[in-house]
Amino acid sequence: MADPKHIDQITERVERLLLRHEELQRTNSLLVEQVHALQAERDSLKSRLMAARARIDALLDRLPPGMADAVKDSRKEPS
Repeated sequence: MADPKHIDQITERVERLLLRHEELQRTNSLLVEQVHALQAERDSLKSRLMAARARIDALLDRLPPGMADAVKDSRKEPS
């Protein structure tokens, strides 16, 4: 038969591994929640950016034709 001392060591190690597994599951759950929160924040910021761009474009459309073109050209990103 197996040595009782050896079985106790294995049992202790398995219990430590189970505790570690539970800790990792809790940590993973918290990280998943953070990812969801950050994704929601990102989506909100994208939406606000698109709305701001639409407002700027509407304002540019109200400028005289020559001035609007100059402003639009200056907004283009360098390649």
